[in-house]
Amino acid sequence: MTYKEMLGRNNAILKRNIGRMILKDNKQGLSSQESNMYQSMLKRLHHNESELQAARKQD
Repeated sequence: MTYKEMLGRNNAILKRNIGRMILKDNKQGLSSQESNMYQSMLKRLHHNESELQAARKQD
C-alpha cells in the first residue's frame, strides 16, 4: 500500500465516521466528549486531505 493509498483510505474512514457523528448530532445531539472527538476528526480529515493533495502534486 502506497502512502497516497493509505491517505485515501484514512480519508474515507474519517468521512464515514464524521457522517455518522453528523447524523447523531442531528437526531439527539452530541455530548461534550463526542463533540471534541468530532472536531478532532475534522482537523485530521483536513490535514490528511492537504497531505494527499501535496503527494498528488509531486507525481
